[in-house]
Amino acid sequence: MSETQERVALVTGGSRGIGRAVAELLAVRGHHVAVNYVSNQDAAEEVVAAIEGVGGIATAVQADVGDEAAVAGLVENVESTLGPVAVLINNAGITRDDLILRMKPDAWDQVIATNLRSVYLCSKAVMRGMLRARWGRIVSLSSVAGVYGNAGQANYSAAKAGIIGLTKALSKEVGSRGITVNAVAPGFIATDMTAALGEAAADAVVDKITLGRLGSPQEVAAAVGYLASDDASYITGQTIVVDGGLTL
Repeated sequence: MSETQERVALVTGGSRGIGRAVAELLAVRGHHVAVNYVSNQDAAEEVVAAIEGVGGIATAVQADVGDEAAVAGLVENVESTLGPVAVLINNAGITRDDLILRMKPDAWDQVIATNLRSVYLCSKAVMRGMLRARWGRIVSLSSVAGVYGNAGQANYSAAKAGIIGLTKALSKEVGSRGITVNAVAPGFIATDMTAALGEAAADAVVDKITLGRLGSPQEVAAAVGYLASDDASYITGQTIVVDGGLTL
């Protein structure tokens, strides 16, 4: 039995894209994985089936991670089904892009709730268990937009920058108890979200990427998986940029 076999991992927004790639990677490494989703049950169940198909253990759990009561129910459900959460991957995210003069308050609030408030709520909800175990890994998905900003994405950039600040602060609060807290900031990754850009916009972005292509969800998952492992036991409060050289 591997040393990670009994560890439970909760992946928010785990039904597609980067979340799915992370869930599948952690399962291959022996974690029991809770795949959180907010609306697409079929996609979440597909991830669970894929994990079970290779001998892994997984369950799909519905919850809006921007809602405090829903997060409490989510963690309670996961703990009763799989056990205490040892690895938390804060991946849930949405976009509501617009220039700030046209951006409605609802578009701001929705993005902050799903992308940033969820990291606070989920991290807080699993923290007591990690403190008791004196071991834990929290990895949150930021973005290059949170490092450098992006026109038309004031809400998204603010939320993703907030994740970096929260990661640093939380790492200082819990580091003495064997818990590491890190972030990964992807660039342009081939997901449903980037597919919505259209071919012309995607080509324009690729021209700015040193490696000359979009990244894959699996390449981001590899960085997340490393930070969630014992191999990264002396790394905390950091943000790893995975962008193929886009922001050089």
